[in-house]
Formats: sequence, structure tokens, C-alpha cells
Amino acid sequence: MDDGALHPYEHSLRTRSRLAMVDGTGRQVALDVARWLAPADSADDTVLARCTGPVLDVGCGPGRLVRALSERGIACLGLDVAETAVGITRGREVPALLRNVFAPVPGEGRWPTVLLMDGNIGIGADPGLLLGRMAGLLAGTGQLIVETDPDPDLDLVSTVRFLVEGEPVGPTFGWAEIGLEALRRHAEPAGLRPVETWSAGGRSFATLASCRTLTR
Repeated sequence: MDDGALHPYEHSLRTRSRLAMVDGTGRQVALDVARWLAPADSADDTVLARCTGPVLDVGCGPGRLVRALSERGIACLGLDVAETAVGITRGREVPALLRNVFAPVPGEGRWPTVLLMDGNIGIGADPGLLLGRMAGLLAGTGQLIVETDPDPDLDLVSTVRFLVEGEPVGPTFGWAEIGLEALRRHAEPAGLRPVETWSAGGRSFATLASCRTLTR
């Protein structure tokens, strides 16, 4: 991602202002910044209840899930590339690293649970590559919990910009959006397989485990 691409997102976090993404066709995707800044909600609770610590939250944003896990007594770490997001998370008195997930991460290969929430399966615009990286972070019996698009067949990679007050701003960057069936297709080559799926609050989720673990 180019320098400056995250500035509109970070400004939205600081000001609690509306934000969206728009692709070259004019298709818009609203970003729920207000929910990300709020405490974990009932849909989030369905994810938290499935977490075994320690937990790595990839793309933790302003840290609502890291905070909620900590309040439950579950060890956790947030990871994000946005300095403002990491600052807000640390301000909630929970740990977070300013780091790209493709850089070295503490505890690689030993995390019992890794989270990809709030559309973060889109990171890097290559779901297969990202899922392969997630598989490398997990402990042998670990689980990856992914939030998918409610449309199970959606499998879209596009070039987007942030949209502020109806105007595209900042550099373009790649992003992906995938539903459950697309997740299945991308996961298996990465050595992962869905073992549970569910919906809550209009959102969709899947838990994936290593194919090697499942065949033992």
C-alpha cells in the first residue's frame, strides 16, 4: 500500500466521520467505523466465545476485540498497519503492534486463535496468499476465524480508493471481498478448511483449521 493511502482511514478514526471505499466502476463499500470504535457487540460476542487464547487479531483497527478479549481474561495481541488504530488500541490499555502481517510476527506457528474480522480477508488483495500466511501463524491445532461477506458466492478483487463525503481521496490500493464459498476455494490450497460457519447480526463468519489436523 502506498504511503498516504491510509490517511483517510486514520482521519475517520480520529474524527468518527463516515468512510467508504469505491472501485473504478463507482461501486461503493461502506466502512462501519462507528462500530469499530464502539465496544464489542452481540455479533462480536459469538466470535469471542469461540476464541482460545492467546489470540492474534490481524487488522485489529481501534482494538474493540482485543479489549473485549482482555476483559474476558484471554491473552491477546492486536496487529495493524495504521498508526492511529494502534494508538487507539493501546489507549484501551491492551497490546498492539504497528506491523504488516507479512513481516515477522511474534509467536509464529504457535497461535491457538487468529482473527480476520471486519473484512480483513481483503488485506493484500490476494485471499489465497493471506490465508497461507495465516496458516503459518497458527499452532498445529489452532483455528482461524474469518468474517466473510454475507453473499456466499462473492469473490472479488478490485482496486479501490477511500471515499470521503462523496469524493475519492488518496492513492489507490488493492482489496478483496469474499463470501463463504469463495473462502472454501481459497482456503484449501492454503492448507485450511472450514469446520464451522455461522451468522449473527447480519454478519457471516467461519472457523478454519489445518487440513493436516483434520486428517489425523
